[in-house]
Amino acid sequence: MTIRIIRQPLTTVDAPWIAVGIFEKNGGPASDLTGTSIEALAARLLEEKEIKGSVGETTALHEPVGFLTRGVLLAGLGPRAKFDARNAYAAGVALAKRLAGKPREKVAVSLAAVLEAGDAAPVSALVEGLIVGMQGPGLHKTEPNRHPFEVVFVAPDGTSDERLVGLERLAARGEVVGQAVNLARTLANTPPSEKPPKVLAEVIRKAAEEHGVAVEVWDPARIRAERFGGLLAVAAGSDEPPAFVTLDYLNGGDAPTLALVGKGVTFDSGGLSLKPSASMEDMKADMTGAAVVVAAILAAARLELPINVKGYVALTENMTGGRAMKLGDVLTMRNGKTVEVMNTDAEGRLILADALSYAAEAQPARMIDLATLTGACLVALGTKIAGLFGNEEAFAKELAEASQAAGERVWALPLDDDFKDSLKSSVADMKNVGARWGGAVTAAKFLQEFVADVPWIHLDIAGPSWADSESASRDAGGTGCFVRTLTVLMEAAARS
Repeated sequence: MTIRIIRQPLTTVDAPWIAVGIFEKNGGPASDLTGTSIEALAARLLEEKEIKGSVGETTALHEPVGFLTRGVLLAGLGPRAKFDARNAYAAGVALAKRLAGKPREKVAVSLAAVLEAGDAAPVSALVEGLIVGMQGPGLHKTEPNRHPFEVVFVAPDGTSDERLVGLERLAARGEVVGQAVNLARTLANTPPSEKPPKVLAEVIRKAAEEHGVAVEVWDPARIRAERFGGLLAVAAGSDEPPAFVTLDYLNGGDAPTLALVGKGVTFDSGGLSLKPSASMEDMKADMTGAAVVVAAILAAARLELPINVKGYVALTENMTGGRAMKLGDVLTMRNGKTVEVMNTDAEGRLILADALSYAAEAQPARMIDLATLTGACLVALGTKIAGLFGNEEAFAKELAEASQAAGERVWALPLDDDFKDSLKSSVADMKNVGARWGGAVTAAKFLQEFVADVPWIHLDIAGPSWADSESASRDAGGTGCFVRTLTVLMEAAARS
């Protein structure tokens, strides 16, 4: 997608369509509609409740009098007082989905409403949403149902040169982050037969090398030599061999290192603890954590952030072949701890245990893992909020603040020691599942056994990683969640 910024009155913009932000009733239309034929019409539509101005709402006005354009799309931004990155992103997705349904060479998007709401930072989120909205999940449709277009942002006529440069910088950032989100979405939406671990590892290698990120792919022999007992056990039931990928983006000199660890189960049948058929329908996306780690590191590289980030991605299928791990098996993990397998569908924590142990040995300053780990977190927090667990309060607070700034949602859940009791095993150091209640917490307590003394956060993204149905501001399928949050967190590290 091509993006550029101009500054002139909306009425003089020569584009087939112009998208203009509109707030809910008390906020009304932006000032760039003042004195135009649309100002009174928009106010009347709001007053008569024909439109609401709510986030994601779009209303097309054809052949507006006094404009060069053939159509104006009023894009709802929600309440003016509550406008933030989340609403900007959703509005961008909605207006892009509405206008990308047909081939259009160019669309102009007014920035006036965004700038009048206060901070200019949501401009980046708006761009991210536009890019995401132009790409649907239909990777194998014979006829495309989304058609990317050039975006011309229209800044108010009196915008200073200095502010214009700042807006261009925000738009360029938004383009990088939006494309990274789309990379994570594409990887999640790719059919499982097209991304077995070895194939996905090579896709990651190619993408990393294109962006100057050092990458290494381990084969099963190397994985065995490195004593990754959890990863090998989960992979045993599949004809497809596992892979382990490391990524190094080291552009921060002597700055501390952040480690990102991602769960990469390219298809999860549940193993011998077989899932019901309906529960397997979205299991091609059980590698979303891995996809997000890769996409975020590539975003950091493209933004040339002066930071050090290491990525660790464990890739495998979880299948039911004759060599599949069995209930009662005891595994020896990378750090030497032994685990009794009591549920083969609790496989994500087994591969993360090895990856976290290995990452911790490099003594990073901080470590984050992302995983579609538990249905229990979905039950607790729903489909749009990730569970946040951490062993250091200050670090958890920083990530929560980054998620808010990015327009994503997390909620801190407890990590109390008494949850560890239900993981006790009579034959090994621990079991891989606990009691029925508090499943998301016991899974996090399991992972904590493999992080040594490194400040660590676990994000259970089972809910927000996938959308079962389409809405105005969201596509069905993989969402690419938390690429934006990790980018904000890394940018904050670059400034510190």
